[in-house]
Amino acid sequence: MCKACDYTIHGRNHHFGWDRANAPVLTIEPGKTIEFECLDSSGGQLTPSSKLDDVSRLDFARINPVTGPIRVEGARPGDALKVTIEAFKPSGFGWTANIPGFGLLADQFKETALQLWSYDRDTLSPAAWSPWAKVPLKPFAGTIGVAPSAPGTHSVVPPRRVGGNLDIRDLAAGTTLYLPIEVDGALFSVGDTHAAQGDGEVCGTAIESPMNVVLTLDLVKDANLAFPRFTTPGPVTRHLDAAGYEVTTGIGTDLFEGARAAVAQMVDLLSTRTGMPAVDAYMLASVCGDLRISEIVDQPNWVVSFYFPRIVIE
Repeated sequence: MCKACDYTIHGRNHHFGWDRANAPVLTIEPGKTIEFECLDSSGGQLTPSSKLDDVSRLDFARINPVTGPIRVEGARPGDALKVTIEAFKPSGFGWTANIPGFGLLADQFKETALQLWSYDRDTLSPAAWSPWAKVPLKPFAGTIGVAPSAPGTHSVVPPRRVGGNLDIRDLAAGTTLYLPIEVDGALFSVGDTHAAQGDGEVCGTAIESPMNVVLTLDLVKDANLAFPRFTTPGPVTRHLDAAGYEVTTGIGTDLFEGARAAVAQMVDLLSTRTGMPAVDAYMLASVCGDLRISEIVDQPNWVVSFYFPRIVIE
């Protein structure tokens, strides 16, 4: 465990929905450092020995558990919770799946698929997807947020003004995140840890991986943030940049359809070039390729680009 941490929160202290009525598992003074034991997004339902049929048997009531909540003394609506992401302690195991009905191209990929990953948790050397690819790793927490003010239980799946399932891969070690607070105490939770993900998480899953997260929680009084914001400690794509990118585009009046077109073309390109099945190319794109809005001012058509790092397949 973390010797520099003030507290450790074990994975058994998790919940499956945002709710301002959730009882805190710990109350802290601002400025404390905590190690969180985070489950993967399946809540432990998928393991290194899982088979394809296990994806079909997933209990979606147990999806995306988050560890917490933590009450921060003095936190009030209008303040911001300052979350300094100190470190990740990966497990060495991960999974990626195509889940029917979920993902950007769900209408094109209707069959279940599963990829199990084993990686070096100490060196974080690129994780092999034999025989086609090796993916550089960048651990982060996909779900990180505080309780909303609206009463009742709210799904963890969609992102919200107060954070939640943001799936921003640059919320990595060294980044500082600021979250709008809507309830007294903030009620902070974190989970859905990933070993790697592309911007967009296009198939709906990344390299989903249980791991511990070390965070420092502090307050910025009267910040009055409209939405979350964050600061990175340096370049954000250096782990993928070395060999350049293959890029496909989608152009039209609808950004969502443009994104679908760009990803579909990349799936075709990867399948043709490597010989991998299309569904594998789709999942691989999800864990390391990036969707970008390249142009949104030249009416009536917008440009969406999909960047796939060549280092993965060279």
